[in-house]
Amino acid sequence: MLSGRRLDLLNPSPFDIEIEDIARGLARVARWNGQTTGYNAFSVAEHSVIVEDLLTEVYPESTPEQRLTALLHDAAEYVIGDMISPFKNALGLDYKSFEARLEEAIHLRFGLPAKMPPRLKKRIKQCDIYCAWFEATQIAGFEKSEANALFKQPPKGLSLTLSPLPVREAEHAFLERFEELSNKIAR
Repeated sequence: MLSGRRLDLLNPSPFDIEIEDIARGLARVARWNGQTTGYNAFSVAEHSVIVEDLLTEVYPESTPEQRLTALLHDAAEYVIGDMISPFKNALGLDYKSFEARLEEAIHLRFGLPAKMPPRLKKRIKQCDIYCAWFEATQIAGFEKSEANALFKQPPKGLSLTLSPLPVREAEHAFLERFEELSNKIAR
């Protein structure tokens, strides 16, 4: 990793994970395999910040720990990249267990429970799907009817306008949100 850490991919240690590596990696991983409109790719880092925003908006009672979990929901992708769900499913259980081990190490590194509580996981996935719907309709060329068939349409009143950020800005936004949430947890 750029931090100088060596991450054992088969047995990841929380001690080898740095937030700066995650932020840089996610800012350089494009959602939709880069097949989006605009000059900049829509990064996983920017997506992660938006999912955390959506969790806060849809579930205002969310704790800082839950919000941090939402921000880190795709953090394993800093190592393995972003793959669409059907491809992950096609790869099977070995991929999912690999991703789960890495996610657990990330959570432990930042003081979160190794395994995400099922209720929180469901809420984050809901917000992730809402974000995917906005991405599909605003930057990935989907008609609303197509997006509605594949994703759950966000409830009326929930809206956002996507503007893919340059890598450095996406990285900064992710790190800034991480610091904000970490400071709330430390208090």
